Amino acid sequence: QVQLVESGGGLVQAGDSLRLSCAASGRTFSRLGMAWFRQAPGKEREFVATISWSGGSTFYADLVKGRFTMSRDNAKNTVYLQMSSLKPEDTAVYYCAASEVVVAGRTTYDYNYWGQGTQVTVSS
Repeated sequence: QVQLVESGGGLVQAGDSLRLSCAASGRTFSRLGMAWFRQAPGKEREFVATISWSGGSTFYADLVKGRFTMSRDNAKNTVYLQMSSLKPEDTAVYYCAASEVVVAGRTTYDYNYWGQGTQVTVSS
C-alpha cells in the first residue's frame, strides 16, 4: 500500500504562483511512478504532469507546459508541483498519483494510488 498526502492548495489571484506538495509513504519512493492530475467541477480528471524515477525527465500537459514544473525529492519521499502564471482555468482539485508498475504514465489508468486532493482556486 502507498499513502499519499497532498498539501499547498489555496485561493490565489490570476498571475500568482503556488507550490503543491505530495508526501508518500508505504513503498520505496524512488521506484514509484508519480504524477499530478486535476479535476474541475463537471469535468473528467485530467493529466497535468509526470516525472521519471530519478526526476531527470518530466512530461507536461500542453495546457500547463512552460508554467508548471514538477520535481521530486527521493530523500524526502515527496513530489512537488510548482505552478506559476496561474489562470482561472487552472481552478481544480489537484491529485497526486502513484504507480508501482508504470513510470511517466499519462492516464488515470496508469495509477493505482491516489491522494485525497487539494483545492486550487484562481480568481480573475
